[in-house]
Amino acid sequence: MHKQVWENCLRVIKDIITPTSFQTWFEPIAPLKLAKDVLTIEVPTPFFYEYLEEHYIDLLRKTLRKELGANAKLEYSVKVINGAPSVKYPAQNNPEVKNRSVPYPTASREAGIMNPFAIPGLKKLEIDPHLNPNYNFLNFVEGECNSLARTAGLNIAAKPGGTAFNPLFIYGNSGLGKTHLAQAIGIEIKQKYPEKIVLYVCANQFQAQYVDAAINRNKVNDFLHFYQMIDVLILDDVQEFAGKEATQNNFFQIFNHLHQSGKQLILTSDKPPVELQGMEQRLLSRFKWGLSAELQQPNINTRIAILKHKAYKDGISIDNKIVEFIASKITDNVRELEGILVSLLAQSTISKKALTIDLAEEIIDKLVNTVTRDISIPEIQKIVCSFFGMSHEDLVSKTRKREIVQARQVAMYLCKLYTKVSLTGIGIQTGGKDHATVLHACNTVKNMAETDKVFKQHLSEIERRIRS
Repeated sequence: MHKQVWENCLRVIKDIITPTSFQTWFEPIAPLKLAKDVLTIEVPTPFFYEYLEEHYIDLLRKTLRKELGANAKLEYSVKVINGAPSVKYPAQNNPEVKNRSVPYPTASREAGIMNPFAIPGLKKLEIDPHLNPNYNFLNFVEGECNSLARTAGLNIAAKPGGTAFNPLFIYGNSGLGKTHLAQAIGIEIKQKYPEKIVLYVCANQFQAQYVDAAINRNKVNDFLHFYQMIDVLILDDVQEFAGKEATQNNFFQIFNHLHQSGKQLILTSDKPPVELQGMEQRLLSRFKWGLSAELQQPNINTRIAILKHKAYKDGISIDNKIVEFIASKITDNVRELEGILVSLLAQSTISKKALTIDLAEEIIDKLVNTVTRDISIPEIQKIVCSFFGMSHEDLVSKTRKREIVQARQVAMYLCKLYTKVSLTGIGIQTGGKDHATVLHACNTVKNMAETDKVFKQHLSEIERRIRS
């Protein structure tokens, strides 16, 4: 009976999704049993379960209810591996997984080898370190805001894995140069030690690579072996691991192996380890083993030096008064600071206007008003609490009072709209709610905004306060 029910569901699903998606995500599934209205299906890995919940739960729900009625439920069972017991997961209760097609680094493709580390006796990898040559120390302007991190980076480049700065944990707000500094260390190491294997990878790329490997169980070991052969691993935006337990577990193994082998780890994050949420404590404790160095907002002198360096590098002559004016207007983001200068020079060239303070002010007025600043979840929650007249404790509590539930749903919806934090990460910072609760909140707020004019006006006012 369970096989027939699942076959009927598959016939419907096959007509809706692409053949490739069906082959990847549904053909490997096996129906196990049907008990009353609960269908249990077997998936190859926990990532199948997570991916299905994220991308196909509505489709699964509709097709299953069509077969079994309104009370139909779905349960997942992960395939038994090496005699280990299977793990069951109820539907709609899982962390978020974002799957992107990102091939993990391999050796030269001239030999046609996709997984060189799987070849017995192979001792050396030849990979692209994925370093931007412009992100070097010559282009990284030193100031009080970054002196500690820069000095530590130079020490690491001189003796990777042999200093007390392992790992080096660089943290700070967006646009302050974390990626630049991390890659500059990697570039310096490659110049001094060309035989060392250096790799820069974003946390999202690492996550996607692991998902790809986890789809085929026998590839996970290859994934781990590959990263364990790296001499200098630079992992950017480690906060993206929040809520992704399986990825954290595997990175924990990689971290331990590299650290114990005297290899260098360089990590970046938008927060210090103590403020990271949704991360395993054993991983956070290792982040604190070395040096945590903050990149702060540059002061006026550093901002002026950055602009002058940018102009000099591009071969542009610009009056000091204009440089000082720009530096006085853009105070908290190096990337934005350089972007204003580029826009000013482009506007001057295209319009054949002289570089003046008036032109700079015109450009800044246009761009600064349209540049979207980074908005944090606590900021959004504070604005929502102020609008609805409640405390933050009430907002993140477990109370089911209607007015608090609505405010909580609005906050989760706006966090999804205005931040890059995953649904799981939003839930963690909203009183420990799960991924499905956040998703439900977002859908509820959207529906109410479409049908309730007063609610829509309130939502618009909150958004206006967030953007101001």
